[in-house]
Amino acid sequence: MLDNLRPCPAYVVSRTMDIIACNPSGLRLFAGMGDWPANERNVVRYVFLHPQAQKLFDDWDEQIRACVGRLRALAGIEPDAPDLVRLVGELNAKSPEFTDLWERYDVRWHTHGSKTFHHPEVGDITPGYQSMQIEGTPGQRFVTYFAEPGSSDHDKLVLLDMTSPQDTSVSSPLSGD
Repeated sequence: MLDNLRPCPAYVVSRTMDIIACNPSGLRLFAGMGDWPANERNVVRYVFLHPQAQKLFDDWDEQIRACVGRLRALAGIEPDAPDLVRLVGELNAKSPEFTDLWERYDVRWHTHGSKTFHHPEVGDITPGYQSMQIEGTPGQRFVTYFAEPGSSDHDKLVLLDMTSPQDTSVSSPLSGD
């Protein structure tokens, strides 16, 4: 399914935002994430810890608030879940921005809209996005980005997809958390 959405970036994330499956441009959209080992590819970790993230997202402050809000919502349901405890512990140790936001107890996230990226390889791009829960899974979500065919944003998605390495393998199984 993910490959059929090409050139649109698409990926599946665990409840704590580990990337567990993606198409080539789904990984490439997050500039530099593909350099990380597959088991460390996590959207929240990327937003807070990757050196490219602050430059990549036009609204980095909003991105970090939404990421923390999603984790806070999970903490309200399962505060002692091992995957959540590990990720929050790592981010508290490595990111003062995360620690400040975590202590606010904001709970929120976005499921659709548009995001502007200042991508180092294709330039500025503002695709729409949609995030959907996958029924029958432990909180996994399917996320895809899109643009109107013929638009400059769509052309940039095509370019991003064409320049992506074909190996986007990940180590986490789709049925895991």
